[in-house]
Amino acid sequence: MELRIGIVGLPNVGKSTLFNALTKKSVPAENYPFCTIDPSVGIVPVPDTRLEQLTRLSRSAKTIPAVVEFVDIAGLVKGAAQGEGLGNEFLSHIRDVDAIAEVVRLFDDPDIVHVEGEADPLRDIGIINLELVLADLQSVMKRMSGIERDAKRGDKAAREEFSALQKVKSLLDAGVLAQRAELLGEEREAIQSLNLLTLKPIIYVLNKKSGGQNIDELNDGRSQNLEEFFAETNAPRVSVDAAIENELKDVADEEKHALRQELSTAGDGLNELIRSGYKILDLITFFTTGEDETRAWTVKRGSTAKEAGAAIHTDFRDKFIRAEIIAADKLLEAGSIASARERGTVRTEGKEYVVEDGDVIEFKI
Repeated sequence: MELRIGIVGLPNVGKSTLFNALTKKSVPAENYPFCTIDPSVGIVPVPDTRLEQLTRLSRSAKTIPAVVEFVDIAGLVKGAAQGEGLGNEFLSHIRDVDAIAEVVRLFDDPDIVHVEGEADPLRDIGIINLELVLADLQSVMKRMSGIERDAKRGDKAAREEFSALQKVKSLLDAGVLAQRAELLGEEREAIQSLNLLTLKPIIYVLNKKSGGQNIDELNDGRSQNLEEFFAETNAPRVSVDAAIENELKDVADEEKHALRQELSTAGDGLNELIRSGYKILDLITFFTTGEDETRAWTVKRGSTAKEAGAAIHTDFRDKFIRAEIIAADKLLEAGSIASARERGTVRTEGKEYVVEDGDVIEFKI
């Protein structure tokens, strides 16, 4: 399945630097027919050690990872919802993504101008989120105006949608993201066609700078305010040094860890961001493996075997008979499919089987 994450942020916060670091990890596009070839789009593999291990076990000629499509979206400024700057372009592009990676700057640097003066990540988050809220408020009010008459006449679908829109509007009026609305399943489905920006999951990307004046090293309240925001919202976040990751993009993987230590940069923020995108959208990976190729596939958590088969080809959904399944760790432990069969760890499952992360599946049609 296609997974698109839009990278957004104010000017000069490291958004494009992060995108450039990510796209160096890009995989060839020919295996992913959904991809539009565009310089602002990068197809990035989801890091998964199981994939390489399964490739070695099967002696596969080709390895194809699960992927995330990152989109570098035009920078946002105050007033975007009213068309300021590239506001209309920004808002239209962000409607096309599944999740938002919101980049905020955690460092002061006189050589890199911040449009709002000094770096203040909580203020920047407020600016970006308010523009998303204002854009959604316009969409919600327009839709409510269009269906209010039908809702009052008793049309069931219109009434359900109007009720959901009222819940969302009350939050937007207060400057709160629509994702905080307590919507029932049918209510969420009723307003799905509006593709509201503030219903999209958000990962906050905290861009630090090695050797710079990072606000978490300064006791001036900015870092404390940010921590209170995350404690209150429980929003997912990832720390990254975009400039360092961009510098390391041409370095072999085995050397990166040592260089990160030398530069006092902890962890691999890029891989953590990719994994967070997977997690926030409640996605899992299953595998197919053989001599021709080992491949990772992406499906929603809770998908049945029949639904997972559709990720490969509609025939695996429409003509599904059964599936032979083994957990990747059990297959790797056994050393081969034949050995796993002897151990009795390969199972036959029907179309209602719920796929688990790490399942290795052979579909029978």
